[in-house]
Amino acid sequence: MRLRDFPEEELFLQGSAACQGCPGSAALRVAFKALGRNTVLCVIASCTSVLQSPYPVSALNLPTLNMAFATGGATGSGMAAAAERLAARGKFREKPTILVWAGDGGTYDIGIQALSGAAERNADFIYVCYNNEAYSNTGTQRSGATPYAAWTTNTTKGKEEWRKDVAQIMIAHGIPYVATASLAYPTDMFRKFAKAKEVKGTRYIEIQAPCPPGWKFPSAHTVKVARLAVQTGMWMLYEHENGKTTYTAGTQRIIQGQAKLLPVEEYLKAQGRFRHLFHPERDEERIAAIQKRISGVFEALQFTHKMKEHLMDIEISPRL
Repeated sequence: MRLRDFPEEELFLQGSAACQGCPGSAALRVAFKALGRNTVLCVIASCTSVLQSPYPVSALNLPTLNMAFATGGATGSGMAAAAERLAARGKFREKPTILVWAGDGGTYDIGIQALSGAAERNADFIYVCYNNEAYSNTGTQRSGATPYAAWTTNTTKGKEEWRKDVAQIMIAHGIPYVATASLAYPTDMFRKFAKAKEVKGTRYIEIQAPCPPGWKFPSAHTVKVARLAVQTGMWMLYEHENGKTTYTAGTQRIIQGQAKLLPVEEYLKAQGRFRHLFHPERDEERIAAIQKRISGVFEALQFTHKMKEHLMDIEISPRL
């Protein structure tokens, strides 16, 4: 699919209250195009609660329910159960897709208990975490998704812990579909949402959402920073279904040797939240630690890919 093949109907309207270069707005626009009008949106307390625009107008041209921070999994479960019952009674021509939209604060930290419970029950909804790697709506405090060494208002010298990986935690729940996505690869994102729409059960999609004011880069560079995240290995693109993980788009090209893994320094220097790693003096230890972690992962994946190719090339002769 190409961008020109996306549906023309716009369900994310002009006039939102989002910041310039807002990644959440761009992600919502792609998600709405992939899922279509027969979708009910459940917004968990986050920047999206604000960017809708002040009452009585809204930039979201879909039925929308705004809920509290900790309620993502519970809200999705309840809405899915209601949709199932109403469809059984003939109230719908077609059962709507339930879309839960939450930030990393409402997913990695405050909302993980309810999300885990819903996933264990395999409730029938799509849960999206648009991950801007901090509590951006309340002033850019650290979250469980904040990467190692990143500045936030309460990690002013850089976070000391490595981030959690909720996508992998959701894979461990055994749900039918898990995927990651990036604003820099919109057709990959669209395809993943379209696929998730056709799957029954709990589906989890996590989108890296570079935040210009929180990450301290120009608002025109949102897609550039998102692309660098994938090209340097700081963000990986994949989908997991039927017990198998498949790497996609830019990540797949690096693993298959079609593109080079860029030095992580290029990504770090593009954002003010990592400025302390370079000024007033270069922090070789932490930069090297980040690079080592990424390189180790990709070396293992590239080795596995080469081994699979080698095994496919071996001609197996039948035994006499």
